[in-house]
Amino acid sequence: MIVENQDLTKKRIQERQLKSMDGYLMLVCGLALHALGIILLVTGTEPSVLGVSAKLILNVIGTMIFAGLYMLQPNEAALLSLFGQYKGTDRSEGLRWANFLYTKRKVSLRARTLNTPPLKVNDKRGNPVEIGAAIVWRVEETALAIFNVDDFERFVHVQAEAALRHLAAQYAYDDGEDLTEGETTLRSGMEVVASAMRQELHNRFVAAGIDVEDAKLTHLAYAQEIAQVMLRRQQAEAIISARKKIVHGAVSMVEEALQGLSERKIVELDDERKAAMVSNLLVVLCSDKETQPVVNTGTLYN
Repeated sequence: MIVENQDLTKKRIQERQLKSMDGYLMLVCGLALHALGIILLVTGTEPSVLGVSAKLILNVIGTMIFAGLYMLQPNEAALLSLFGQYKGTDRSEGLRWANFLYTKRKVSLRARTLNTPPLKVNDKRGNPVEIGAAIVWRVEETALAIFNVDDFERFVHVQAEAALRHLAAQYAYDDGEDLTEGETTLRSGMEVVASAMRQELHNRFVAAGIDVEDAKLTHLAYAQEIAQVMLRRQQAEAIISARKKIVHGAVSMVEEALQGLSERKIVELDDERKAAMVSNLLVVLCSDKETQPVVNTGTLYN
């Protein structure tokens, strides 16, 4: 039997605001009832069953009031439930009071940082890389965080690792011949990758009512087994790029030198002598070692 996919959001428990009472006022009421019950119990002159029962009831009510008190810090919420039924979330601060039968579960709404350890994953090319991230998150929907997932902190850790692995598989580590021009890579497109990671994390955390405030890569490197090979490749690419710039500059300098000699008519060179001059200048300009000049003391053609 095939069951069609249904909108799971209909089955989620959405957060409801619950207005609690001022805890200081209820504290005074509880103390007053306790004090009145004790005073009547001690100073009472009529030892009737009804009188004793009334005094005990006052003490019991005072105790019930004390049982309903709870404290909430700034950026902290309390989920209240009655015999397993969710009643609402209280986000007030200070000393509060609610039905003493309510079960109160406190949840921190403060920003938290998850620093994932470096994970070994494969990039778009299949090269093993190590990647890590720092994620700033907080609980936004308390009911989803508590009732829709079993452990929202473990949920965040597992989903963050899955998001990093999925993200790394979508991008190459660095530029290469097999990439199209302008394609984003993990190394050169940090901002684009960070934005994509935040969106990926948001899509995964929404089921638990978690909001992602920031996410950045903190570690990015080739895995140890290919690090030396990739380092030599990068060095070779850097040398080739530097040589291209040197040759381009040398050609420009030789061209300017020949043009200057021709315009000023300092010396007339035939094609053979021009070729020799170009060759000598390129050797001098492109060599990575110091050249030893040879001084011709004869004529130009000796």
